[in-house]
Amino acid sequence: MRDLYPETGTAYTIGITGPPGVGKSSLISSLIRYVRAQGKTIGVISVDPSSPFSKGALLGDRIRLADHFLDPGVFIRSMGTRGHLGGLAEATLQAMLMLDASGKDVVFLETVGAGQSEVEVIGIADTVVLVLMPGSGDSIQALKAGIMEIPDVIAVNKMDHPAARTMVNEVRSILTLDHDRAWRPPIVLTEAVRGENIEKLWAEISAHRAHLEADGQLEERRRRNLAGEVFAVASSRAKRRLEEAVRDDPELRRLLDEVQARKLDPLTAVRELLEKVFFINDPASAEAQPREAKE
Repeated sequence: MRDLYPETGTAYTIGITGPPGVGKSSLISSLIRYVRAQGKTIGVISVDPSSPFSKGALLGDRIRLADHFLDPGVFIRSMGTRGHLGGLAEATLQAMLMLDASGKDVVFLETVGAGQSEVEVIGIADTVVLVLMPGSGDSIQALKAGIMEIPDVIAVNKMDHPAARTMVNEVRSILTLDHDRAWRPPIVLTEAVRGENIEKLWAEISAHRAHLEADGQLEERRRRNLAGEVFAVASSRAKRRLEEAVRDDPELRRLLDEVQARKLDPLTAVRELLEKVFFINDPASAEAQPREAKE
């Protein structure tokens, strides 16, 4: 990654997110076909949920995107979340950067569709496409979970469904509640299996890219995303280091035992763990203590 990183920054990254079963993979397949016809090269990173029991994952896109496997201009990488929350595996950024450095023009990131945790896709994609399906109550669920704050473009898939137009109206009414956004996410009716309205969907994605590039927002978004990823990976590694330290140190395990026995409050335990493992004095935990305890 150290050697490749200076060669990155040219690929345009598109996050595809939404509830399970709405046709995200089929939509990506149709988008690949359309974009490849324009001569652009494509990378796909598809993240599937790992089982909390076996830790394995059914990497379904190896089945659903099989039409493009023999195309030398398309590289598809499936990975499991390995228990990482937020819809994206910890290694997703590194995989995206490698595809970027390899010269891919467009990189699609498909997330597991886990609901509210999908917000993490914001932290890595240039444009976020939310895929919904009519007749499933997704628009209301999306509103409750905060997912409607994520997308730059919305695709209502399976446009032949009788409730498709109703859902478009529901989503549009939800979007009107957000008065602060300079970009109003367009809503596109699609039929992924037949490839209908894929050209229009791609036009809206391209329009969002032009909007970001017009006033420097694209570069600012990428800078913010990269900084956030540094903190995310650092936090993940710090958590792993903390768990290892507690596992290997009887004195630190004693702190957890006392919390579990309700002899020590959790915030005091946090302060002591940070001091002993990272040599950090946590002012937040200290402030939470009663004045008598501090003295």
